Amino acid sequence: MVAQFLRLKLRLLANIFRRSPWQVVGIVVGLVYGVGAATLLFVSLVGLRFIDDVEVIRDVFIVAGGATLIGFVVFPLAFGVDDTMDPRRFALFGVPNRTLAIGLAVSATIGIPAFALAVVLTGTVVTWSRGVGETVMAILGAGLAFATCLLLARLATSIASVLLATRRAREVSGVLGILLVVLLSPVIVVLISIDWASSGLDVLESIAGPLGWTPLGAAFAAPGDAAAGDWGAAVLKLLIAIATLGVLWFAWEAVVAQVLVSPGREASAKSYRGLGWFDRLPHTATGAIAARSITYWFRDARYWVSVLMIPVVPVLVIVPLGLAGIPLAYTALIPVPLMCLLLGWSLHNDTAFDSTAIWLHTASGVRGTADRTGRLVPVLITGAVVIGLGSAVTVFVLGDGRLLPSIVGVSTALLFAGLGVGSIASARFPYPAVKPGDSPFQQPQSSGAITALVQSITMFGSLLVALPAIAFAALGLFVDPSWHTASFAAGVGLGLLVLVVGIWLGGRVFERRGPEILAAAMRA
Repeated sequence: MVAQFLRLKLRLLANIFRRSPWQVVGIVVGLVYGVGAATLLFVSLVGLRFIDDVEVIRDVFIVAGGATLIGFVVFPLAFGVDDTMDPRRFALFGVPNRTLAIGLAVSATIGIPAFALAVVLTGTVVTWSRGVGETVMAILGAGLAFATCLLLARLATSIASVLLATRRAREVSGVLGILLVVLLSPVIVVLISIDWASSGLDVLESIAGPLGWTPLGAAFAAPGDAAAGDWGAAVLKLLIAIATLGVLWFAWEAVVAQVLVSPGREASAKSYRGLGWFDRLPHTATGAIAARSITYWFRDARYWVSVLMIPVVPVLVIVPLGLAGIPLAYTALIPVPLMCLLLGWSLHNDTAFDSTAIWLHTASGVRGTADRTGRLVPVLITGAVVIGLGSAVTVFVLGDGRLLPSIVGVSTALLFAGLGVGSIASARFPYPAVKPGDSPFQQPQSSGAITALVQSITMFGSLLVALPAIAFAALGLFVDPSWHTASFAAGVGLGLLVLVVGIWLGGRVFERRGPEILAAAMRA
């Protein structure tokens, strides 16, 4: 039976080369890259065999091995994978649960990730082959690490196939995965900023020491301890690795048994009463478009995914600046204006998001100003919350209320200017966007020149309008606090002017180019 599973997995792998030529080219390039990286790591690990500082090598292996185990769990749960060997596909064949679990686990050894992992772990065996005992310990540790990684991947993949069965679940999971990757970037920045020549080894040892006694690092730590002469710790860690593998195996058998008798997860249909936002807002053209826009921002993944990512961007900016030595008094002023800049920029292609449904606006003869104004309502509400709450928090953190006018002025200018310029750009230069119902992470085909041009014009147009408010805020910060009032007046005044002009001019363009906008939506 196990041989049948192995032959099936080989056949499935061979079938990937029966796709379109360009897909095959991409697959081959990926394979070459993966095998090349694994080979390079193998050669590097062989070279470590001739280095005597076994403690440092052991610590590096523990940290890298723990990260690898976490990756085998997080990647399937966060991004989802197509499980070609899903246990539910064998539910009607009458295969005993234990036999099925063994067959699926063994078939996991066939694949590019498993091959690359095997090559790298073989290199670790060469690294620790400094004696008979050390070599035996290295072989056992590599085998346990290999089996643990594959079992973790199988468990995570099977769980993900159940939890991520619906489209909304996959979208939420993808967002969480991206957020996790983004939030890890400050950790990477911290690691890069460490002076490894003087204190890096101490940091590495402080991480690897406790990690080596956990299931994440025990299999990778045992050979290193044996090479360092600490055989007692090596044996204990080897037992921890064996116990971890045993627990994972029992968990895998339980998951297989449960999945075989569990129906597939289906999206539940929600029941709604009334017309939602259409009941709450005025029954005018502007009110109806505003209600539709607010509904989209709550339910359409293309919108709420972008909104969730906006608060993350300031983290990516502030952490490196803080590590570079920029005082908190300056970095704390960045988040609120930066989020307002991104919020204002978010509607620069909003017309294209309607896709072919834009014909409703064209055929009904809705006024352009009503269309432009209604689309801005959810962003204006969100921006008001960000400016009000964010400015108050910033002033509280810095303990200087004199900064409040500048923060509000600059943020308002960036938000209003982005919406004003975007109201014109989305009507005059709509470019292909993700279609309704598609994943927000898809990249539609478009001419890169027009896309980059529209995005750049909207972004730099917002910054240009806010430049006087930014200049006055800088004068208030470094010269005289009385300039903060001028920053508020310039930011709110210029921002409001650009917003009004943008709505009016964008409405004129929308009315004049209605057929062209519809034709562009039909071609996209």
